[in-house]
Amino acid sequence: MEKCRCFSMKFIKNEKAVFKKITASTFITSMLILPVTPFSSPAEISAVAAEETNDTASAKADSVPSADSLNLHLKSAVLMEPTTGKVLLSVNADTAYAPASMTKMMTEYIVMDKVKKGEISWNDTVTVKANADQTIGASVHLAEGEQHTVKELYTAMALHSANDAAVALAEFAAGSEAEFVKLMNEEAKRMGMTKTHYINATGLDRSDMPAAFRPAEEKETKMSAMDVAKLVQHIIQDQPEFSDFTSLQTYQFRETDAEPLVNSDWMLEANKNDPELKKYAYEGLDGLKTGYTTNAGYCFAGTAERDGMRLISVVMGAETMGSRFTETKKVLDYGFDHFEVQQVVAAKSSAQEEKAPVLDGKETEVSVVPDQTIHFVVPKGVKAPNLVAETDFLNEDLTAPLKEGIKAGTVTYTYRINGVEGAQTQTVNLVTSEEVEKAGWLRLMFRSMGHFSAGIFSDANE
Repeated sequence: MEKCRCFSMKFIKNEKAVFKKITASTFITSMLILPVTPFSSPAEISAVAAEETNDTASAKADSVPSADSLNLHLKSAVLMEPTTGKVLLSVNADTAYAPASMTKMMTEYIVMDKVKKGEISWNDTVTVKANADQTIGASVHLAEGEQHTVKELYTAMALHSANDAAVALAEFAAGSEAEFVKLMNEEAKRMGMTKTHYINATGLDRSDMPAAFRPAEEKETKMSAMDVAKLVQHIIQDQPEFSDFTSLQTYQFRETDAEPLVNSDWMLEANKNDPELKKYAYEGLDGLKTGYTTNAGYCFAGTAERDGMRLISVVMGAETMGSRFTETKKVLDYGFDHFEVQQVVAAKSSAQEEKAPVLDGKETEVSVVPDQTIHFVVPKGVKAPNLVAETDFLNEDLTAPLKEGIKAGTVTYTYRINGVEGAQTQTVNLVTSEEVEKAGWLRLMFRSMGHFSAGIFSDANE
């Protein structure tokens, strides 16, 4: 074929041009002729050509039951593994609904971020203003002029979902709730939450806000389940100390209060010893936020960790207070029963070794390896995930002498699980795993002569 000629007799200028043509031709030809062979895990190198029966077995192994088998009763749901960001279950996940008090997770995120940056302190004193005093719903009955520390109000908000505490913190952190809401929407945009809009720090409907403090625009707070999961992912990654607050079962807000505040999250693992709540207690669960309004229904963003794997579950629009937890159990059980996070590529492992072309070297190619370790979520029990690797180094000019660790191109790994929407992909650099010395002039001359002769015979055969 004319396109596959190494080079033309009429157009030989130098070894570099010739070598590039030979390399490109060899690569294209091999791509056309050879079958695509998936990569194995670092513990086991895949065979170059797997038997058809083995392929069938692997396809079956890399499968999980459909989310439809859970028979969920709710408006929407998401299950996410936060380190990879892989969504393992998605039910109507991109439709925006009223999130109720799950809104407060953004309030919590911003307040804790300001504490970390030193803009405010946990020990700062907050004086309650009229807006917080007039806020209805779940509360700690704040009165205008009353004073509490940032940490006291934050704990009441995170554990008891206190609306008045959220408003008091928002006003303290930004000057007014309206200014704080601007920060909330900015953060949502930064986090890629494309179906989210906030109107307050609490999640209350606009009509339930104190009249003097309602936004002029007649909009409501909306979030999709996917956006809620993204927010929880940021909390877990950026503020891992969240569980210091969300895992508390009770909290004595004032010394004079007759009873302590009780955590609205019935699924806390710590509740396994509570006679009334132990039927909801879930192993490894340490947060995060419940929510309820008439418009939203019963909602819950939960997170649990088992055997080193953390999962995020979001359910919206459950039918009853208890069912938001039983539906969450179905979602989390689906994740922990069927998936695990596995290292599928080891950094600089010879199991993923490739060859890249080199110009002017004693060797005409060099071994290259991924420079990073890659983890994917895989079905439990799968020992050699069927990865597909796509390398790109033809546009990289590697010229000897070469040192070890030089970037030679990139490799993109892709992995699909039957029964789960979407693929996991990650692109990392390919770096040289050895040195290549520059060839002497005599070697380069004979090599050029060989290329020239090959070109003559190639043209003669056409």
